[in-house]
Amino acid sequence: MNFLQFFVWGSWLISLGSYMAGQLGFSGLQIGSVYSTMGIASVFMPGLLGIVADRWVNAERVYAAAHLIGACAMVAAANVTDFSTFYSLMLLNSLFYMPSLGLSNSVCYNVLSRRQFDVVKAFPPIRVWGTVGFIVAMWAVDLLGWTQSNNQLYVSAGAGLFLAGYALTVPPSPPFLDETRRKTLMSSLGLDAFVLLKNRNTALFFIFSLLLGAALQITNAFGGPFLNDFNATYPDSFGVQHPNLLLSISQLSETFFILLIPFFLTRFGIRKVILFSIIAWVLRFGLFGLGNPADKLYLLVLSMIIYGMAFDFFNISGSLYVEKMAEPKIRSSAQGLFIIMTNGFGAIIGGYGSGWVVDHFTSADGIRDWLSIWFTFAGYALALAILFLLVFRGRQIDTKPVTSPS
Repeated sequence: MNFLQFFVWGSWLISLGSYMAGQLGFSGLQIGSVYSTMGIASVFMPGLLGIVADRWVNAERVYAAAHLIGACAMVAAANVTDFSTFYSLMLLNSLFYMPSLGLSNSVCYNVLSRRQFDVVKAFPPIRVWGTVGFIVAMWAVDLLGWTQSNNQLYVSAGAGLFLAGYALTVPPSPPFLDETRRKTLMSSLGLDAFVLLKNRNTALFFIFSLLLGAALQITNAFGGPFLNDFNATYPDSFGVQHPNLLLSISQLSETFFILLIPFFLTRFGIRKVILFSIIAWVLRFGLFGLGNPADKLYLLVLSMIIYGMAFDFFNISGSLYVEKMAEPKIRSSAQGLFIIMTNGFGAIIGGYGSGWVVDHFTSADGIRDWLSIWFTFAGYALALAILFLLVFRGRQIDTKPVTSPS
């Protein structure tokens, strides 16, 4: 289930920008706005479908329905070329795919708990198959030559339909009525965690979560179009011929840097680890600007490797920081707020903001100045690093839990 969950996403997430730019002729802002649909969905849909699964309908059935609707939206999107209809269908897909990420975890936790497995030990080896599924999907789309084709959407839809059917065969995950009926709507949506914002340092941390969340969407949306634009100068290069294979090094890097997090947190502390992440984003974008898929391919490969530090050191370390700051009874809500800031509002800002930057450095005849584009993004990350140093200069981030109102 985890393999298919991320196979559905990996089929298009990295290569859809290439299809929209190369085949549909969408502008940078239009491409960014399509990617921002995931942020819009992440703000409220996980909470809403979570309420349904918590109170009324088995989680695996809600999960199956979400993938069924998402797959139908993908099939429809594969058959349209105008921006407004394509955007609407991708928004519909995001509205039901993004909450499926949390539902997938809920179903897994429920099954493991009911079978009396140690969830802490048993879940990570299961979850790693999600990363494997994402990479396999990227490679499949690349090797089949579909990185600029609507076939990638059909691949995603087919996997989603299969997963919807498979989800109905897993052990049931019924609502926990006695617990959830006592929850308020605010609690179910994760809004009671806003009490954390009363702490100055924690409030600043969530602001940086939003600003760094914006960085993630940039290479998701424009990594493919960037490599495709080298077709005129380096048509036979590896990066142009197999852009998804090159970009998949980023996902492989993630699995490596996840293993390094305990060492870095113990040795340097969470403040420095987050700073390392921000600096890694500077290098990620800067190396993209300096590299090319021919004689400077090594710079692009280095950028892919650095991505693991940029992504994992903030997302996972940030989640651990939130865990330390929140008392147990608002733990889930606090993690939900972290996701809303990074994958929600951050993704929206990143999608629209990066699209505007790309359009700003695109000439009237459609030539993109990628050096200026990537250096602008690198400058954005550098400004965040400097601001982070100034805000937290000379002290560690507080780790005393914030108490919620009783």
